[in-house]
Amino acid sequence: MDSELTMLAQSASATLVALMATDAWERTRDGVVALWQRARPERADAVADELHSTREDLAADPTAEQELAAEWQGRIRRLLTEQPQLAVELRKLLNDLAPGTDADVTFSQRASAAGNAKIYQAGRDLRITER
Repeated sequence: MDSELTMLAQSASATLVALMATDAWERTRDGVVALWQRARPERADAVADELHSTREDLAADPTAEQELAAEWQGRIRRLLTEQPQLAVELRKLLNDLAPGTDADVTFSQRASAAGNAKIYQAGRDLRITER
């Protein structure tokens, strides 16, 4: 799984659960369901029901926010794995719903090597520095 998509799923799930207790809830729910409608229309109604259940769980136990966010992180991550092109729409939704969140996640990696070490990783621009 691409690290950027994983981080986006994490940010989206935390924002999603946090917005469940706000006036922006209906827009949030509609936006998330719309993503599923485009990617997996057969699951859109179930996702709407799961969002409703999650909101009820959060109202009953506000201390469960992290647990509920983790559940949604998994769902969102799986959706993005199947349909990575939805990341653009998800970032736009997050920026519309909660400006200032870290929806534009970028991935950076640092590596170091000494002596004859070589570092290879597909698709990443690694900088090798000595400490």
